[in-house]
Amino acid sequence: MTQPRLFRLMMVKRMKMRIARDGIPAVTFLALCTGAFAFLSWIPAVIMGLLLCLVIWFFRDPERVTDYKDGCFYSPADGQIVEISECDHKFAGHAVKVGIFMNIFSVHVNRAPCAGRVDYLEYIPGKKIAAFSPKASEINERNFVGMSTQWGAVMMVQIAGLVARRIVCRLKRGDVLDAGQRYGMIKLGSRVDLYMPCDTVIRVKPGDKVKAGISLIGVIKV
Repeated sequence: MTQPRLFRLMMVKRMKMRIARDGIPAVTFLALCTGAFAFLSWIPAVIMGLLLCLVIWFFRDPERVTDYKDGCFYSPADGQIVEISECDHKFAGHAVKVGIFMNIFSVHVNRAPCAGRVDYLEYIPGKKIAAFSPKASEINERNFVGMSTQWGAVMMVQIAGLVARRIVCRLKRGDVLDAGQRYGMIKLGSRVDLYMPCDTVIRVKPGDKVKAGISLIGVIKV
């Protein structure tokens, strides 16, 4: 591959990458600090520049297209599958739950696993134990987003962990989401649990790596 062609491909890839809106204040502040230090001393300027690059990486928000099909549920988060179990919830009913652990290097933006209408929202304050532990779903700070779909209730739960400092959810009841649509983020990683109808056939297993809006998690049994 020639260098000009490689450069064009890198530029196209870079243009498809954006920064999550919740990371813009931090990126702007660090960029201004880096510029200010550049007039004073190169050592702090380099340090601030490296920190700026790290924050940009943390708050990256790549463009993705969900290849949506009826009856399919896609991952609401980037990360690793850490739990698959059955449970009960007042909104989701008897459901199958898939837990996805997001580390600090994962893309932190969360996406809708399918199309639906937001009919349930609940925020519960709590602890901040390691998010890969099954107990995190029960005792950690968490935010519930329940959607009504043509296949039944589907719910996403954003769960804070040891490092995560803030859960962001920009939804209100009555909002209609498309599959793969952004709806919030957990700053610096953590965990997202996905509740699906109990007749869902799970297409992942513990240890699998998944990407939000792309990786297929389950399919409604027909």
